[in-house]
Amino acid sequence: MRIWPFSRKASEPETKSLTTAGSWEELFGVAAPTASGIAVSAGEALRVPVVANAIQLISEAVASLDVMVKRIEGGAEIDVPGHPVLALLRDEANEWTSGFELIRQIVADALMSDLGGMVWVNRVGDEPRELLRYRANLIFDLDTDNGERRYRLGGRVIPARDVIHLLPPLGRAPLSLAREAIGIAVALDRHAGRLFTRGARPSGALMMPAGVKEEAIKAARAAWRAAHEGEDQGRTAMLYDGMTFQPFTFASTDAQFLENRRFQIEEIARAFNIPAPMVGDLSRATWSNSEQKGREFLSYTLEPWLRGLEGALRRALFSDAERATHVIRFDRDDLTRADLATRATTINSLIASRTINPNEGRDWLGLPPREGGDEFLNPNISQTPATPPAKEDPTDGTA
Repeated sequence: MRIWPFSRKASEPETKSLTTAGSWEELFGVAAPTASGIAVSAGEALRVPVVANAIQLISEAVASLDVMVKRIEGGAEIDVPGHPVLALLRDEANEWTSGFELIRQIVADALMSDLGGMVWVNRVGDEPRELLRYRANLIFDLDTDNGERRYRLGGRVIPARDVIHLLPPLGRAPLSLAREAIGIAVALDRHAGRLFTRGARPSGALMMPAGVKEEAIKAARAAWRAAHEGEDQGRTAMLYDGMTFQPFTFASTDAQFLENRRFQIEEIARAFNIPAPMVGDLSRATWSNSEQKGREFLSYTLEPWLRGLEGALRRALFSDAERATHVIRFDRDDLTRADLATRATTINSLIASRTINPNEGRDWLGLPPREGGDEFLNPNISQTPATPPAKEDPTDGTA
């Protein structure tokens, strides 16, 4: 059940300024025009497979990571598994949305809208009770002098600390930045549809001698269309009065059609800062560089979004007192897990060098601690103290 704090005051009617509108589409209600002549709306962009794949890949990768609340003590971060905020982020954000779905939607909104992803934190006192995602009804103004954000919802002023707001980089969403590239991809896709609808045959010209009557031209045109257009294409065409058909050859852009479409995949992936093999372009992928591309995806694609989301969650979900001592972390180890043999070798090496203890290594594997596992010992070296050499008996000897 949603509970509105009574301290909120009614504000002026909602307005949308030129500086804070998320996109041309949000400002004027129509899709932004592109140089290709195709108006690319968010819905149209999602019909391009690489765009949908990129948004799904980033948002689900972030939402799939385990989220933790940690307390800062003496420079170390101590896990707080029973913190009430975790119930909203791991279990149910509200009565109809799971924590996974909410985080996925926040990131997806930030990838698609220049306004970013916004969630209102419904509090009772200082305690967050539910998290509600808004888009069209949650409007914010940006103070151009100091960057202060002001929020309004349903005619009520909302404190900035009650809004989880994940902003895209550069003030523009990747989908907005890639709009021209997406427009070209849509144009190529439509061209492919028209081309294969006509049996992938090149168009041509009917050559006719001088003096052909109009009736013969109409009959030849009808016969040609009946034979090469529609569902009955491929039948034999009948030409009249010495007419011949001269097919046109493919233009250079048609001869490189697949290369053009592949280049658009690279362009769109570049706008989302995703390595091309991660969105299915395996033309340059090898066994040696696939693992490297996966690490680049974590370091250069996901890490900025994770840092921004951790900061936005910390600012909005903790009280003023907790904000100084608590942080929210996503477990990156879920994305860097190697095969069991590699992980065992790495953990054993870290334990042997006394960088971690056995119980810390067991925790990485999801195993409970064992007795005596908190000691930093090298298991590859016998810990039994050496037996001291026997002392010589001074009476034992020969003269």
